Amino acid sequence: MSEEHEYTTAVRWTGNRGSGTETYRSYGREHVVEVAGKPVLHGSADPAFLGDPGLMNPEELLVAALAECHMLWYLGICASSGAVVTDYRDSATGTMVEQASGGGRFTEVVLRPVVTVRDESMRETASRAHEQAHRRCFIANSVNFPVRHEPEIRVES
Repeated sequence: MSEEHEYTTAVRWTGNRGSGTETYRSYGREHVVEVAGKPVLHGSADPAFLGDPGLMNPEELLVAALAECHMLWYLGICASSGAVVTDYRDSATGTMVEQASGGGRFTEVVLRPVVTVRDESMRETASRAHEQAHRRCFIANSVNFPVRHEPEIRVES
């Protein structure tokens, strides 16, 4: 059975410094992302595009969404297949290339999860689960650039 899910967010610009978008440098890139019943997320543009370096930007959030989606599928697959994960950390990176004509695009995201499993007998199952998670990740299946993973599996000491 196929189900459809809908996600609603509100994005509100908070960077009007009094003159609106009178010039490219006259306005702030600050904004808030609101989802009913959840904490407000304060964002901005990447500092390269005059954003606040102390706030999350859309490019970082895209990379984070890919890493989160992979992790959540991965943990569920491990739980179903008997590989007991006791720790999971990922240092994901995304590469975006600007185009001379304006705009740009991501060319790839690399996930680097470091996973700890309970014992050595779970290593192979935990390793194979990454490919399954990659195939199932809703976000990875929705982007038009490669999402690679370079996992490391550790055994609890």
